[in-house]
Amino acid sequence: MMEKGRLFLIPVTLGEINPLEVLPISVKKVIEVVDHYIVENEKSARRFIKSIHPGKSQPSLQLSTLNKFTESSELPTFLKPCHEGTHVGLMSEAGVPGVADPGSQIVAMAHEQGIRVQPLVGPSSILMAMMSSGMNGQSFAFNGYLPIDKHDRRKRIKQLESLSLRENQSQALIETPYRNNKLIEELVTTLHPETRLCIACDITLPTEYIRTFSVKKWKQNIPDIHKRPALFIIHA
Repeated sequence: MMEKGRLFLIPVTLGEINPLEVLPISVKKVIEVVDHYIVENEKSARRFIKSIHPGKSQPSLQLSTLNKFTESSELPTFLKPCHEGTHVGLMSEAGVPGVADPGSQIVAMAHEQGIRVQPLVGPSSILMAMMSSGMNGQSFAFNGYLPIDKHDRRKRIKQLESLSLRENQSQALIETPYRNNKLIEELVTTLHPETRLCIACDITLPTEYIRTFSVKKWKQNIPDIHKRPALFIIHA
């Protein structure tokens, strides 16, 4: 009986930086031998593969695209190489696949089909922000994006603050980078002055910025992080 190929969960950098400054050599070794990939964006995935292994033959790469436009009917074909004994790599657009990322669907399918899932070490903005926030690393939650509607956003912010206070649980969230500054304004005007807020952006990059202060202190000096990938953590 043919041994199935593995599904490798391949982390990528969080921005423009030499990959081997933040990724272990094990990632390079896997990319050297894997030619089939499931990716969010083919162009950026090829660029990343070339940056970590310049000698890799680009024509040999076979990439399947998994994003919000992918039809569910296409998904079963993505793991076909594994059933033929060939390894497949799953890559996010940034950071680790399967976390705040559509790749979790493929990972679930792999488990159902008896395909070994092998995660590789790499930067996760959620964990790295949490590590450096000084907040409760024993109990925290990632909440993704807030509602777009202004009234619903303020309501959700208050809900997260109440949950943090009640459960002693840190609450992490993200925003589309071009709306970062607006979100900071809403956070500091909605949260209690003594609630702590961590703002972490450009994690692992030369422009990295990570600070935790009370909302009262943030009001005195609000940073400009427009269009910079960021993560926000609340603890009441």
